[in-house]
Amino acid sequence: MTERAGDGRGTLPRNPFPTVDIIIEFAGGIVLIDRLNPPHGWALPGGFVDYGESVESAAEREAQEETGLGLTELRQFHVYSDPGRDPRMHTMTTVFVAKGTGVLRAADDARAAAVYDTDSLPSEMAFDHRSIVKDYVEWRRGATAPWDQDSSD
Repeated sequence: MTERAGDGRGTLPRNPFPTVDIIIEFAGGIVLIDRLNPPHGWALPGGFVDYGESVESAAEREAQEETGLGLTELRQFHVYSDPGRDPRMHTMTTVFVAKGTGVLRAADDARAAAVYDTDSLPSEMAFDHRSIVKDYVEWRRGATAPWDQDSSD
């Protein structure tokens, strides 16, 4: 069922908010940020896509704002859209994989930024990011990519 919201001219669909998250490969691991704002916990760098912005540009902007890193070899990994993935609202995220360049530093809404080995992630992770990293690790090890899996399960 589609929810609709009134705008005085009729009804408009009530849509999920588009976001991006980036798996940044850097210094032998992946970059995570410790979120300054709720929901707290360690997370992949990312955020909301601004109106008029492409998801690729949003990924580059968010990486720079939160980690100080530039991105190379940016490629789309998968879209995650479970309505419960963000406790604040219904979001859908386009996840990218990229190589990080520059000097890692926490900025914007990141309390800290660090490089983690994918086998030793922090215990407190925000959103569905532990599951996203798990998919990434399996893909890197040669398993079927999320986009090639049968979604009828």
